Amino acid sequence: MKKIFFTASVLLLTLQGFSQGSTDYAAGLKFNLNEDGSKFMRVIAWNQIWMRSSEMNPGTMIGGEPTSTATDIGNRRLRFLAYAQVSKRYMILTHFGINNQTFINGGAAGTSGTGGYGAGKKPGLFFHDAWNEYAVVLPEKDKKFSFTLGAGLHYYMGLSRLTMASTLNFLTIDAPIFNWPLIENSDQFARQVGLFAKGKYGKLEYRLSYNKPYATNLTPTNTTTASNAVAVDNSGVTKWSKAGYLEYQFLDQEANVLPFKVGSYLGTKKVFNIGAGFYTAPDATKTSVNSTINKHDIKLFSADVFLDMPIGKKENKMAFTGYSVLYDYDFGPNYLRNVGIMNIGSVDPNFTGSRAIAGAGNAQPTIGSGNIWYTQAGILLPNKEAKPKVRIQPFGAVTYKDFDALTQSSTQFDIGSNFFLDGHHAKITAQYSTRPVYTSLSNRSESLGDFVVQLQIYL
Repeated sequence: MKKIFFTASVLLLTLQGFSQGSTDYAAGLKFNLNEDGSKFMRVIAWNQIWMRSSEMNPGTMIGGEPTSTATDIGNRRLRFLAYAQVSKRYMILTHFGINNQTFINGGAAGTSGTGGYGAGKKPGLFFHDAWNEYAVVLPEKDKKFSFTLGAGLHYYMGLSRLTMASTLNFLTIDAPIFNWPLIENSDQFARQVGLFAKGKYGKLEYRLSYNKPYATNLTPTNTTTASNAVAVDNSGVTKWSKAGYLEYQFLDQEANVLPFKVGSYLGTKKVFNIGAGFYTAPDATKTSVNSTINKHDIKLFSADVFLDMPIGKKENKMAFTGYSVLYDYDFGPNYLRNVGIMNIGSVDPNFTGSRAIAGAGNAQPTIGSGNIWYTQAGILLPNKEAKPKVRIQPFGAVTYKDFDALTQSSTQFDIGSNFFLDGHHAKITAQYSTRPVYTSLSNRSESLGDFVVQLQIYL
């Protein structure tokens, strides 16, 4: 009976995590490996296609031609995930795919120009996750405490709920990127290789990890005064990092089978959580002052709150989703990193105006030593039909960044709506976003905008 209960619990929790708002999804792509279903494999596949109209940073060209605006269509994420529960204690997971393929970049290494391996073509698949885990203390009904150990390339990276967000059920069109502060520097697409522990004690969920960050070797610019030194990612003999996230779940309990945190439940649960997390890595960045190299620790902390629940009359099927997080980042003196999602722009060498210090295209100051406050909220609008053709969820988000390297702080906004054809499994999202443009460390000159429409399907 315990075996049957455990298997049923795992499947129920998994479905709660992966079938928000859909009545047709049921068990999804699940394959039983024995008669009672205690051994199984689950497969998840998803595509996110973006169509964009963007204002480009000053000093941008695309395909060798100067431009201030651009439209395109690209593959934001094409992914495949599979995991197998081979016994009530053992689980194995693999997750691979591609990201950020456009008409001009994002292709396989070395692709360029025209032809079969021209610019942007035939991107290489890679593993996002690959880990094994063992349930030391099973999460059974009569136990307040559960404890699982795992190892491999994993997503239990601590810090915040949004740092471990599922990409399948965002409230907004995507994550703001600074929630993954190491992205593609000392991690592999928000993952590191290491050991992790996860579990629950009553309503408290915990996630801890001990990892070996990927090596970084950027060369710091030498300065003559310490106040002008700028830290860059250079870990030398890379030391182990530590990460963790604790979350108290006051109302409905969330699944902890997989690390991926749900962005919006669409009224299928009543969730109110408060969490806090950290990430630390010794001697992970360097500065150079009078040709003397100084090492600096990466020390990142966050606190967040998440609320998702039905509101109003039950027959209206309305729901509210809200999330707010405060990040305190220290990468070393004046550390600043510019990022542009699916950036199709390159630097125009002949531009004579004031360039954006973030670079060409849609790049902006995204990650740095300092503070970031981010808040998002959305409302699932009423619909009394038994099976509505479309559910609508307008949303908005605000970001406040105060980086040490920049004299002026910035505030930017996102506004848009989800149009659910079948919950998160088939949806269209439209979003307009602003971003600040700095022409020097002390001058924020203007704001530019990006309009994105996404088609998402996952099974």
